[in-house]
Amino acid sequence: MGLFPLDEQLGVWDCHWSERLAKYCVWLSGLRNFNQAAEILGELAQVPISTKTVWRLTQRWGQRAQALEALERAAANATPDRQHIAPGEAPSDERLAVALDGGMVHIRGEGWKELKVGCVGQVVVRPTKDPATGDVVPLAHTVHQTYVAHLGGPEVFGQQLWTEAQRRRWSQAAETVALGDGAPWIWNLVGHHFYDSQQVVDWDHAKQHLALAASLIGGEGTPAAGRWLSEQATCLFEGHAAAVADCIVVAASHKRKVAKDLRQQAGYFRDNQRRMQYLELRENNFPIGSGMVESGCKQFRERFAGPGMRWSRSGAERLLPVRAAILSHRFDNLWAAAYRPALN
Repeated sequence: MGLFPLDEQLGVWDCHWSERLAKYCVWLSGLRNFNQAAEILGELAQVPISTKTVWRLTQRWGQRAQALEALERAAANATPDRQHIAPGEAPSDERLAVALDGGMVHIRGEGWKELKVGCVGQVVVRPTKDPATGDVVPLAHTVHQTYVAHLGGPEVFGQQLWTEAQRRRWSQAAETVALGDGAPWIWNLVGHHFYDSQQVVDWDHAKQHLALAASLIGGEGTPAAGRWLSEQATCLFEGHAAAVADCIVVAASHKRKVAKDLRQQAGYFRDNQRRMQYLELRENNFPIGSGMVESGCKQFRERFAGPGMRWSRSGAERLLPVRAAILSHRFDNLWAAAYRPALN
């Protein structure tokens, strides 16, 4: 029989569970799928528990985590002038970065939906080998990253990300930077919540658009495309995004079959030119890549978009704050708040 009955309804046997056992169950579910969580508990803790029970516990406590997140979000976004340093708050010499991206999750009955992921990290400068020159130079990196994720539109996601930024004392930071790809929703959100931060289009995303233009102009994989890409990448890195856009427009006038696609790429560089001052940004010790949030997206996908995974919307939404807390190294804090008797 083991320590606990296997498949009784939660209302009957939940009182027999210790807090620690429930905590480990939810924590494992944020790390591994429900089957694996049950197997690990069975193997290491000698607790015979069914996958269905693991799922039920995670749903129960995940719902509490959702409620806590909603309360924190409402409080952080209630003040009209949210960028103002509160009385008694001293300015910090810390430099902070926020980055935004998205990945796809399959929701039953809805298909593939975008999971928006945000990250806040501290900017530090470290001696680093420059991949372009091989020289060791001081380059900006982000450390101590924390994450949020939202399955839905940008409005709530923006509020979530601002809440996390405030938790990291964003308004007190000496300098701040926001990174993302060229998606309009990202810059609309940044303009609303992080309007006084330096804005940067991720260098790798910009290079991807440049590589696409090179293939359209010179042919995919051709020496001509490679030469064009190399020349224009140097121009782009030096902060001449408008010149890159002009070059693509000129090429479009000679490439009628792909002219529309080329003009679209030219628009990407023209619209984002003020966010593409890469040489100046590096000289001022700002990061030019959003790898921190891309890493976060990958880690969320590992739990939510594995082979054959299909989620109910509520099931995914209740597990998201658990996964975010684990990736942010704050699960203990989340659990302590969720388990408070006042929430019962």
